[in-house]
Amino acid sequence: MNSPVEVIKSEKRMLLLNYLKENYSRYETLFSCNEDSIFVLDIEGHVVQSNPAFQQLTGFSPAEADELKLQFLFPIDHINKVFHHFSNAVLGRFPNFDTKIITKIGQIYDLNISFIPISEDDQIVGIYAVGKDITELKRKKEEIRKIEEMQRVLTDNILDVIVSTNLQGEIIYASPSSEYILGYDPNEVLNQNILGFVHPDDFKQAHQNRKKVLSGHGNGLDYYRVRKKSGEYIWVESLCKPIIAEDTLHVLEVVSVIRDITERKRIEEEAKSREKSYRDLVEHSPDAVIIVKDAEILFVNETGATLFGASDKEEILNKTISELIHPDYREIAEVRKEIVTSGNVTEFMEFKLLRLDGSPFVVEVKGIPTIYDNKPARHIIIRDITERKKTHELLLNSEKLNVAGQLAAGIAHEVRNPLTAIKGFLQLMQSEEDSNKQYFDIIQSEMDRIELILSELLVLAKPHELKFEAINLITLLENVKTLIDTQAIINGIQIEAIYNYHDFTINCDRNQLKQVFINILKNAIEAMPEGGRITIEVKQSGFNMVKIYFKDTGNGMSQEILKRVGEPFFTTKQDGTGLGVMISKQIVENHGGTINIWSDEQGTLIEVILPIASARLH
Repeated sequence: MNSPVEVIKSEKRMLLLNYLKENYSRYETLFSCNEDSIFVLDIEGHVVQSNPAFQQLTGFSPAEADELKLQFLFPIDHINKVFHHFSNAVLGRFPNFDTKIITKIGQIYDLNISFIPISEDDQIVGIYAVGKDITELKRKKEEIRKIEEMQRVLTDNILDVIVSTNLQGEIIYASPSSEYILGYDPNEVLNQNILGFVHPDDFKQAHQNRKKVLSGHGNGLDYYRVRKKSGEYIWVESLCKPIIAEDTLHVLEVVSVIRDITERKRIEEEAKSREKSYRDLVEHSPDAVIIVKDAEILFVNETGATLFGASDKEEILNKTISELIHPDYREIAEVRKEIVTSGNVTEFMEFKLLRLDGSPFVVEVKGIPTIYDNKPARHIIIRDITERKKTHELLLNSEKLNVAGQLAAGIAHEVRNPLTAIKGFLQLMQSEEDSNKQYFDIIQSEMDRIELILSELLVLAKPHELKFEAINLITLLENVKTLIDTQAIINGIQIEAIYNYHDFTINCDRNQLKQVFINILKNAIEAMPEGGRITIEVKQSGFNMVKIYFKDTGNGMSQEILKRVGEPFFTTKQDGTGLGVMISKQIVENHGGTINIWSDEQGTLIEVILPIASARLH
């Protein structure tokens, strides 16, 4: 026999079923087509009816669903909460709460449930349970919560200052780091315009950058100075990004991340200062400087551009370093490159390089490892030693000349002494015997000639005082031409004179200058053993100088020989002494003039430049 409580429960269940049956037609569409899960419970928690949405969510068939009990639908740790709200519903309340539900295969979803009491005959006979799947919503909320928490942690602890401003630039949020960086408590800067903290000199730039951010242009990155609470200004890097409404696409506010870069700026300024000092030092170095990475020329100073004959630096920068090195020195250059690349310094070494026109020249080169544009490179110092070489050659020539002078003096004195005795005895013999007077005259003439030669040789040791007088240059040249003509004709050589003026009056030592012209013409004749032509041309140069050109059609001289012409004792003649050109140069220089020599396979041109007193046209 059933107890009274069981009888009451049974009666209520029957009332519930009758209620559902009688009212089904009214709520069938709402019940069957609802997206939310709906299931009906009797007052004991048994499922007596469920809609398709509930069956799809839980995975139970309609028959299986009708066999379910409330406690089997929820995880064990949620059952107490569910039954608590179920009891309240049985008492006539309308609880709404979030819980989790277990599907047939054990999956768990988040569910928001509303319990709605069903009343019949003034008593509650069952409960409508309306469940909304909030699993995705909960997941999104959790993600948002995590993001917000992460942002909070970052904002509160990051060393950069994070500032949010409205469209007018007023600060609506400042991170706690503003106190550490700028000295302001976050609350102190609220409602103040962010541009009010910018240095006056940087205000326009910061204002323009903010306008670009608000209009959707620019990257929002800017650098300017801002004022600390102490009044001091510091350099900051500011990155501004707009917050845009998804629906209207309007800018709601601007978030700025502000980083203190004062120290970085100081280091950059120091680096720029050092680099400027380095560049100034290199640019104004008396030595040529080239900075090279592998074979590429990265930098050349003005001295270097001038040394290589470039009109501007670009001509050098467009070359590779190997193009500037003489082929004979490229192998050793590669070895020295490896030494510098490995971090070692190479000492100065004599090198032969090439100018842009292809002409070689001699320098000293030193390699130093360096850093250029944050890349390892080679700092190459090129020292022009052309003048040093010339000075060295002049010193050698001076030494040779000194030795030649001493030798000439010794020879002249040693020969002159016996000549004096011989001349004396010849004079005695001549006074006693007149029958051989002709021979005595010849011997006397030759003795005088030897004495003259010895006197000229003494010029090397101690040049005697010049006897300057006004001489007609054209007349002097014609006299020399007449003397040489016979020897020239014998050798099949024609001498042609071209005078643009009737006469040039020059102040000179007639005999010494005559010796110079004779030496030049004799050398020209000897340079043309198979005959040829010698041209003598006279031209005025400027107001007070005259140029005399001696041009032959011989085979000429190589550049190596031409460089050495004029050195003491250097000669290409089998029986030459190598003193003729040197003495001629010395005589011309003593007259305030110069001698220049050019030569190639077409012949040799000698230019003698002398000062003039006056000139008269034809």
